[in-house]
Amino acid sequence: MFDIIKKKRDGLELSQEEIQLLIDGLVAGTIPDYQISAFLMALYFRGMNDVETAYLTSAVLQSGEQIDLSDIEGVIVDKHSTGGVGDKTTIVLAPLVAAAGVPVAKMSGRGLGHTGGTIDKLESFDGFDVDISIPDFIQKVKTHQVALCGQSANLVPADKKLYALRDVTATINNRALITSSIMSKKLACGADAIVIDMKLGNGAFIQTLEKAEDLGQMMIRIGQKMNRQVAIIISAMDQPLGFSVGNALEVKEAIETLKGNGPDDLVELCLVLGANMLLFANKVKSLEEGKETLQQLLDNGTALQKFKELIQSQGGDITMVDQPNLLPCSSHSYTYNSPQSGYISQLSAFEIGRASVALGAGRITKKSKIDLGAGILLKKKIGDRVEAGEPLAILYAANQACFEKATSYLDLAYDFSDNKVTASPIIIKTL
Repeated sequence: MFDIIKKKRDGLELSQEEIQLLIDGLVAGTIPDYQISAFLMALYFRGMNDVETAYLTSAVLQSGEQIDLSDIEGVIVDKHSTGGVGDKTTIVLAPLVAAAGVPVAKMSGRGLGHTGGTIDKLESFDGFDVDISIPDFIQKVKTHQVALCGQSANLVPADKKLYALRDVTATINNRALITSSIMSKKLACGADAIVIDMKLGNGAFIQTLEKAEDLGQMMIRIGQKMNRQVAIIISAMDQPLGFSVGNALEVKEAIETLKGNGPDDLVELCLVLGANMLLFANKVKSLEEGKETLQQLLDNGTALQKFKELIQSQGGDITMVDQPNLLPCSSHSYTYNSPQSGYISQLSAFEIGRASVALGAGRITKKSKIDLGAGILLKKKIGDRVEAGEPLAILYAANQACFEKATSYLDLAYDFSDNKVTASPIIIKTL
């Protein structure tokens, strides 16, 4: 392992055997965390070429079980997000696409860095079980058209260990690590086609369009080698998605969206991602037809009903869907007021994400316990006019001591202008 760390530190290409040795030792526990962490930092700075990345993806994929979904009729489509702030898309999208008759077999992760995780959010429902066996997972997709699971111990265990270490060693933002993590999980889940929501902006792990396109094309190439269709939707993450940040708060906003009352940016993103999924599944002939089909399912309540079916099928309390006030809520709140009058010209998703973590909604270490009720409810976003002293956000935490640190991040999140500013469109580009 010392030789592998040194080789990558010096910018040299690793062989397939060396990468396999690394992943085998990681899974077996024979290589200590401090050496894996050193390797991750060397990789972060030195990178990997396409060949190394393909070897890494394959080794991570083969570190555990792979799900065979061939018993399920139709084209099975999966979706993944590279991680954003306020990104509750999967909670809306999975039941929405399933309601259109497309099977969705989705494995999701937990929070990473300043971003949230779908599994953490869904655990806001009492009894909701993400640790389901693979046969049960397949049966639920066959019965309900949709199932969401976490990474079991036997499914890409190498990624689960790397994921946790990346989170606490500042090595998240690397194209080889992102590609191998996403594609190994998606390939292990057995879907025929994959739609990836690639976040771009200050709240994302990718900061430039050039890097987003580079990473996207790499994922498409890896998918082609594995005989999978892949679409990359590059979406804006300069400000949080929607108005809520934090686990139960985001679930509440997702429920409102499924009722047809969602914020414009979240709805548009779900419609575009979902339309691409329907197109891959041969359910529609154009993206516009796909968007119209999905909008109808939001408007007529079919998507909400499918969401209830999903929650109930995995042991969750569907009373909380009809009565979102029963979802976890932190005991203390604090209103953050505008320091000046003007138009909001910047609302940094990164700083909002850090504030949310400070409130208890995210993890500082891989063993940190999350407060499901903590988070931030935004009252204004980019382009909105505010007066000095007007509420910008409401913060929630279990401990009032959290507010001081969180507000220091909020102070950095906002910029103001005398002239109205228009936010970036939510959809930037499709590959």
